[in-house]
Amino acid sequence: MEPGILYVCGTPIGNLDDVSIRLLKTLRSVDLIACEDTRNTIKLLNRFKIKKPLLSYHQYSGNVREDYLLEELRGGKMIALVTDAGMPGISDPGPELVKKAIAAGIKIEVIPGPSAFTAALAISGLDSSSFIFYGFLPRQHNQRRNLLKELQEECRTVIFYEAPHRLLASLADVQDILGNDQPLVIGRELTKKYQEMQRGTVAEMIKHYQINAPRGEICLLLPGRQKDLSTTSIEQIAEETRQLIKQGLDKKEAFKMKAHEYGIKKSQLYKYFLDFPE
Repeated sequence: MEPGILYVCGTPIGNLDDVSIRLLKTLRSVDLIACEDTRNTIKLLNRFKIKKPLLSYHQYSGNVREDYLLEELRGGKMIALVTDAGMPGISDPGPELVKKAIAAGIKIEVIPGPSAFTAALAISGLDSSSFIFYGFLPRQHNQRRNLLKELQEECRTVIFYEAPHRLLASLADVQDILGNDQPLVIGRELTKKYQEMQRGTVAEMIKHYQINAPRGEICLLLPGRQKDLSTTSIEQIAEETRQLIKQGLDKKEAFKMKAHEYGIKKSQLYKYFLDFPE
């Protein structure tokens, strides 16, 4: 018997109208849906009149549940993996099951869906050519502060998820580590009716959310820091670029990253490489 397929399915992150036709076809065709919380997934299925067996699979399910799902896949079952909202494995349960399915030679297909952090980036007004997504900020105060210290010189746009009840504490840490005037963008409930984007300094954001209690899922975006080209020679920039390439980064990506970091044109850096090859 041929093994089945694991479908990793992105689901709406707030507005069920964001569901894709492909996702609905997939959910109607599978034998079983493994979901983070059956109470949430059933709302999606009921909305579109889909009746399929549901099996709870979340971050605490462990090996027993994963082994069961793998046995079902080996036996030819088609299984959809979903979370309460968004893409399994991206700040949501799923990566361990995917790793085990890969190791077992199970075919995996992804059904793309809405993404909160890319939606936030698209309308943030910040540079989107080079960015880094960290998932949720650490819950522990010291760990959060240490991470922010590491990011003080980050040249890329930085994106975090944050829970509403921790937002003010995280903003206080941003203020303490990066300063009152640190600019940032906060996106909230981006696919729902009352989506919100706030732009300003961290001091302004703290004042806003002290008056307006934050609710729903939140994306926090920090603009990257640009280095001062006046104190850095093109030779040094080129050498840093070469080091990135030697470390395995694609040459095109290395040019783009360093050009953005120092606020120069990629063509200027590329020309230097042509004029002064190693």
